[in-house]
Order: sequence, then structure tokens, then C-alpha cells
Amino acid sequence: MDRATFTANLFRGADQRQNFQTMKDIFPTSTMTPSPTPAPFAEGDRITLPDQHLFEGSARNSADFLAATDTMALLVLKDGKVVYENYADWGGADRHWMSMSVAKSFISATMGIAVDEGLIGSIEEKVTDYRPEFAGSAYDGVRIKDVLQMSSGAQWNEDYSDPESDIVRFATVMASGSSFDGFAPTLPRAREPGSFNLYNSTDTQVLGMVLTKAVGRSITSYMQEKLWHPLGMENPGYWITDDFGMEMAFGGLNATARDYAKIGELFRNKGIANGRRIVSEDWVTASVTPDAPHLMPGDTGLSDSLLGYGYQWWVPEGDEGEYSAIGVYNQFVYVNPTRNVTIVKLSANQNYGASNDEKSYREFETFALLKTIAHRT
Repeated sequence: MDRATFTANLFRGADQRQNFQTMKDIFPTSTMTPSPTPAPFAEGDRITLPDQHLFEGSARNSADFLAATDTMALLVLKDGKVVYENYADWGGADRHWMSMSVAKSFISATMGIAVDEGLIGSIEEKVTDYRPEFAGSAYDGVRIKDVLQMSSGAQWNEDYSDPESDIVRFATVMASGSSFDGFAPTLPRAREPGSFNLYNSTDTQVLGMVLTKAVGRSITSYMQEKLWHPLGMENPGYWITDDFGMEMAFGGLNATARDYAKIGELFRNKGIANGRRIVSEDWVTASVTPDAPHLMPGDTGLSDSLLGYGYQWWVPEGDEGEYSAIGVYNQFVYVNPTRNVTIVKLSANQNYGASNDEKSYREFETFALLKTIAHRT
């Protein structure tokens, strides 16, 4: 399959189960090598999955839900140990899987490292301090922090069911191999930055552009050294790129389920992995803590989502401090710090994007199931 055919079939009900594990055969990619000191997870006492979970006041069959959302991998860690692991017969533990927007949380962690190292002076600095080509665009003079929090003020429509939406327009850039860097400055401003939480994948692409300028090398190179290897990743990681070698920062990572789990564990452990500090605790805490009215979970009227938002992490309502990386087609790296649980769900939900609502997305039901599993551990 070529990339134009792949992108044309996104959110159209096509079976993506094989495509999502062979992305490097469809798109150009760059590679992060496995860690020279891999850190496999220990094995814990195994659990069974709950037969049912509650959602919208009714009991739902958990196995049916996992099947309906084409779940390739479900991995559950308790206290850093594997307590449940299952793969579809068309997938497997060794399969690389398309991150979609789970990649955003990896980008956030990597930016935190660059801040810790002083390569980015402060997230109060402006995007245009690093990328002057944004002058005159939606991102002119916008704080890096507002972009991290999906509050850039840029005009954007990420309705996957709308063939005229901005995200579909960006898909044509992916299909052609055109410059990701060239697309971002075309967005006009719609709101005052820092006033409204509007999910915008281009915001993360802008973060990737700031990051490459700040560190003086590619996302692949910097992340491999500062995050991928220190986390003890057991397998290579692949980044989809455009024809100019720029990574698709907002969703182009490809990794295995166990390696995805390591970003969740890093944050659950407040920035420490394998006995060393990878990113500051302050960055981790800020990343998963909504800190302004437009970022709070619930129906605030200041966001296009009922979920709260941090630095490229989603925060649901609740009293257990949960947060999650989420990607379209139901990719999840969910963390429940109260229960010491991290869960990875990798999926190819064929109905995703058929309509712009929970009936298609099924993300709130996924949260309901994952929280039920966390309570089972």
C-alpha cells in the first residue's frame, strides 16, 4: 500500500489492523535503536480481566468492547510488574504499532528534558524566539506553554468525519510527503492564546519544530539519547517523517506495547526510570496537572473536550489522579498513580471517526474499562 491510499482510507471504516503494524513499509521513517541497557519489566501475579464495566449507567461486556475496538494489545502493570498481557492473534508482543497521538506525550517529555538541560530557556518564551518563520501566523508571539497545553489560539478543526477539516487537509501533506514544517505557519489565529483548550495536532508539530531548533538536531537523535535509551527500550522505535526528514511529531511514533508502557511508568514514578532521573519531577507534575480554567475537566465552556489537559497529557475527572496519553483509533497509555497501575491499549477501531462523538470514538468508555481494570489489580 502507498501512503496516498493509506491516508485516503483513514476514518472511512477501512480495516487498519495490518497497516498500523507496518507503517515503516508505507512511509519514510527514521529509527531510534534499542537501548544498549534494555530494562524488561518484571512479572507479577497475574490478574483476570473484569467480565463487565459500568458505562453510562449500564453494565457493558468487557471482552465484547475489546473486540469491537479491534484491540491488538492490552498490557497491565501493577507496581511496575506485568500482571496482564494479551495480544490479538493478528498482532503480537513484537509488533510495532502506530502511536497516533500517544506520540504527543513522548514529545512533551522530551521537551521537558530540553528545558531541564537549559536548551529551552523557559516555556514562557515565545515560539517565534526559536522559529521566526512563524511571524505573521497563528503562532506569532505565542508562549511555548500555550502550545503545550493545546491553547495556541490557532484556527483548527480536528473532526475526522469532516472531509473538509484541517486534520484531513494535513493528511494530504502526509500523503504527498510535503513539508510538515511548511504546513504549520499557514494557520491563522482564531482566539486569544491561553484562553481556550482546542485540540490541535499542529500545535504538537510546532513543538517538534521548536525542539529541533533548540537542541540542534532531529527529534529522533535527541529522543534516542535522552529518553529512549535511558528508559531501557527493548526494541527500535520508528518515526514517520516527511520527504525532508522531519518527524511527524504529533502522531508518527511506532513502538511495541511494552515500550509504550515505559513512558507511563516514567511519569508514574515522577520522572525516574531504572534508578536515574530522566526528567524533572516538576515537569512531570505540571504535565499532568491542569492549571487554568480552560484546562479543567468537565463542561467548562472553555474547551472542546470534557477531559482536562496538561502538557500533552489528558486528565479525566476523578479522585485518583488518573491521566493518559491518547491516540485516535483507541491508543491509550493510561496511568492511575493511586493504584500504581499503568495500562497500554493498542487498537484499530474501525468505526473511529465515522462520527464526531463518543459513539464512534469510545474514549470515555475506554476510560471506564481501564479504571475498572485498575481496581481489579
